[in-house]
Amino acid sequence: MDPARKNATYEDVLALGEDVKAEIIQGSLITLPSPLPRHAKAQRALGSMLGGPFEDDDGRGGPGGWWILLEVDVRLSAHDVVRPDLAGWRREHLPEPWDLRPIETRPDWVCEILSPSNAAHDRVHKRRLYAAHGVPYYWIVDPEARTLEALRLHDGAWVDAGSFDDTAMARIPPFEAVELEVGRLFPPPSTSR
Repeated sequence: MDPARKNATYEDVLALGEDVKAEIIQGSLITLPSPLPRHAKAQRALGSMLGGPFEDDDGRGGPGGWWILLEVDVRLSAHDVVRPDLAGWRREHLPEPWDLRPIETRPDWVCEILSPSNAAHDRVHKRRLYAAHGVPYYWIVDPEARTLEALRLHDGAWVDAGSFDDTAMARIPPFEAVELEVGRLFPPPSTSR
């Protein structure tokens, strides 16, 4: 890192305006483009599939006990501020997140949904960052490949907790209490491809 360069802080994110999606990774301010509709489909579907039984617990017989939030700012350190596509906290770790910006409590689970413009950022930089800050579970959803990769942190390193394609019905940690139909995360397969 160039010693003359000033490390970005959350104030730099705020200065961009609320409509700009930005993160700080190791002091560098990074702006991200708007996602494609297939990205938004996966984000909405996963939020519903997990939010119902784990957050809303709205008669689906789920276990509850979590907050599942989409695109909220999370400060992992003074110079590491991320905006995961989805993040989850066990309620005992974050009782009331409603007026926090950024959230300063490390998530218990993070999911990033890959886009062509951010795949390396999510697979390399954020994967390292989440491990360094002790995020216990990291899911990577690839709408193009129609896959979900689940990782679990063990002794500071990621271990495979399962890889699933769009044909899978799976119980995936930390949400193994509910079986997920992975194919519902994605648009219907295109016959023109």
